[in-house]
Amino acid sequence: MIELGNYNELEVLRDTSVGLFLGSKTGVEILLPIKYIPEGTEIGDMLNVFCYLDYEERPIAATLTPTVVRHKFGFLQVVEVNNIGAFLDWGLQKHLLVPFSEQREKMKEGQWYVVYCYLDEVSFRIVASNKLDKFLNNETLTVRERQEVNLLFTRLTDLGWEVIVNDLHKGLVYHNEIFKPVAVGDFMKGFVKNIRQDNKIDISLQPLGEKILEPAANKIFERLMAHGGFLPLHDKSDPHQIKKELQMSKKTFKKGIGTLYKERKIEISENGIKAI
Repeated sequence: MIELGNYNELEVLRDTSVGLFLGSKTGVEILLPIKYIPEGTEIGDMLNVFCYLDYEERPIAATLTPTVVRHKFGFLQVVEVNNIGAFLDWGLQKHLLVPFSEQREKMKEGQWYVVYCYLDEVSFRIVASNKLDKFLNNETLTVRERQEVNLLFTRLTDLGWEVIVNDLHKGLVYHNEIFKPVAVGDFMKGFVKNIRQDNKIDISLQPLGEKILEPAANKIFERLMAHGGFLPLHDKSDPHQIKKELQMSKKTFKKGIGTLYKERKIEISENGIKAI
């Protein structure tokens, strides 16, 4: 079986005038056009290729790297809008379609959107959707508290930023937990801070518990050395000043300088901290 919209490990079976035919263990074959054949490829080699439908709706393989694959979320730009829907640039020759029925609001050419890539069971085409919630499931969670997770920022709300967690669940990063600029489409690591009774997930962008001490201390010390061994920050500094300089909360900062002080790496005075 060959999974369209995803990578497949396939064997090179034979050479033709239009390219190589690759095959799966189930006997299904697919064409890898000449322009995608890696130099030095021989019959019997195994290739990791991306499989999708070309302009004539024929299955085709490519050695290109798309920016999103089937069953995953991505942040893509609209390159065309016509009477069928919006078409996104996903790094392949044929653009990725978002039908009008799968647009949360009418998409505009040149704009970027978070979308989900999937196989339409009616047309058997790889398409995308901007209606994200129907592809997220918080009824059955695959994460636990304090776990490191992958995040994709999707929407700013009154409470904070909604994020997609591990391409599976919806989470929220509260405003007071964010100490650096973020925007729709940002990918980054985070940590599960709390799982509520209704299975809503609270996310922290900082490591939790004891894990936060070493990264915070290292970041403070690196910034300290970059400024000639002195920073005009201390445990009485304004939280906004600390956030602007170090992108961390005052609580985290105090823990960090406490660690550095115990390790005899800094001196703390009324004017700031100084490297020893």
